[in-house]
Amino acid sequence: MFSRFAADAVLVTHLAFILFAVLGAALAFRWRWIIWLHLPAVMWAVYVELAGRMCPLTDLENHYRSLAGQSGYANSFIEHYVLAVIYPAGLTREIQFVLAGIVIGVNLLLYGVLIARARRRRAPGKSRTPV
Repeated sequence: MFSRFAADAVLVTHLAFILFAVLGAALAFRWRWIIWLHLPAVMWAVYVELAGRMCPLTDLENHYRSLAGQSGYANSFIEHYVLAVIYPAGLTREIQFVLAGIVIGVNLLLYGVLIARARRRRAPGKSRTPV
């Protein structure tokens, strides 16, 4: 029972990491310190995709699934709705390059907007005190 729960928890953590790597720059609009966590996550996600590596979270999940006596993915709620997002059918090297490009593109866009906003705030001639 614990092994199955642990495998599902790793799967959810994996999805959360993927979402953070792709969209985490949006959190920097509210919390600037998140950049220090987000940029390494982006670099890792891009590395995994471009190098064709397996994420350690996948190995950890498979380990717990094996301990739970599962040879594949059963039909739990989490697996049914989340699994296809993390492990799409027909994943090829070309698709991995596209995924890496999406991660890079989305983050360049979000950080570009963030930098532009910061520059506008610091522009000379603008008062920093509210009126």
